[in-house]
Amino acid sequence: MPDQYEIRRFKPAAKDDPGYPEAVAWMRAVAFGFHDARRSDERVDRGIEMQRVDGREMTGVYQTGAVPEHSLGAEIPVATFGTMDKTLNIGFGRLLDTRLVTAVTVRTSHRRRGLLRRMMAEDLAQARTEGLAMAALTASEASIYGRFGFGVATSEQSIKVDTGARFVLNHTPTGRVEVADPKVLLELAPAVFDRLHRRTPGSVDRHEFYRQFASGSVSRDDGEDPKVKVALHYGPDGGVDGYVSYKFGGWSSTPHTMEIVDLVAATHAAYLELWQYLGAIDLVERVTWEEAPVDDPLPWALTDPRCVDASEARDMLWLRILDVRKALEARHYPRDGRLVLKVSDTLGLTGGTFALDVSGGAAVVSDADGADVDLELDVAVLSSIYLGGVHPVTLAASGRIREAAPGAAFTAAGMFAVERPAHCLTHF
Repeated sequence: MPDQYEIRRFKPAAKDDPGYPEAVAWMRAVAFGFHDARRSDERVDRGIEMQRVDGREMTGVYQTGAVPEHSLGAEIPVATFGTMDKTLNIGFGRLLDTRLVTAVTVRTSHRRRGLLRRMMAEDLAQARTEGLAMAALTASEASIYGRFGFGVATSEQSIKVDTGARFVLNHTPTGRVEVADPKVLLELAPAVFDRLHRRTPGSVDRHEFYRQFASGSVSRDDGEDPKVKVALHYGPDGGVDGYVSYKFGGWSSTPHTMEIVDLVAATHAAYLELWQYLGAIDLVERVTWEEAPVDDPLPWALTDPRCVDASEARDMLWLRILDVRKALEARHYPRDGRLVLKVSDTLGLTGGTFALDVSGGAAVVSDADGADVDLELDVAVLSSIYLGGVHPVTLAASGRIREAAPGAAFTAAGMFAVERPAHCLTHF
């Protein structure tokens, strides 16, 4: 990174603290980087407070010399990088502390100067030093993060559901759905999501924005969203085990469409019964959802699965193993066996040759220099197969895995499998 820049890392300050303007400048730089409209002071204040609740750290790259006349001041960072620590469900109910990377921007006029590489490399190294075995992000551009050792671990898709006469679910309700004031999600959403989080491989614990967003208390633009409505699912015991927040797309376009804002269901029954509710809303012919699982039970529960038009499947959660031994030993494995993995890591954090020995579902990982290798792969690919969401045989066919021992990729698929399809409902 050239000498005319310096990196500063800081926690967002409270509004009356001297460091608050620094946090405001950082937030405005992030908004500029993601092409957001300029937000009101009130919205910026609220955003900073949510970041404080999350315990986030802000990183900025600043110009150290004089800036050209009339350009943005030196107090506005030319590159940003945010982090927070949350848990990742790694299968079979196990939660792994994970460094989440977010708010990555580099101003167009300061690109290709190593600013992102410097911020990323330093933060990942620091996370490993702090004892974390995993980092994660959700990418706005898919071509950027493989070079840093991140690999796609889960996917999502957009769906359009025809809720006309063809929409018939083969499901007998065991609970009930009732409409609620959207603001109840400020209280209920975290607990409902926690139940889903603990049973869903690939799930990342949510940050403060989500309960505010699901309840309509904030929008992605500015202020509240008065269009948001909420329905709750009550299980057989009378407790809330699911919710959907949604809003009407308007009368000017057809078919008349309801858009899901957030759908969280802690049980299979809650998921299907929330869809039964959505499918029964009067004057609506279609329901859309941008974050549906790729392996979705909904079409299989419908008499006519073609009611669901699934498109735009895309990468969602990217993982980056920081410590191979610690990450592999943290998992439970459904199949015993042994694999020798030769792992490359261009950042030099965790490369090497490792023996993964699994007995009774528990793993012991040891150095295996000189041993016969079963699979050769880089750390991004190992991160992709870690949750069972990407098939090692597919990666071997693509050339991303070199299968030194015939059948080793298939063996890896069995060992890295999880109890249900990996899915992440948390963007960050």
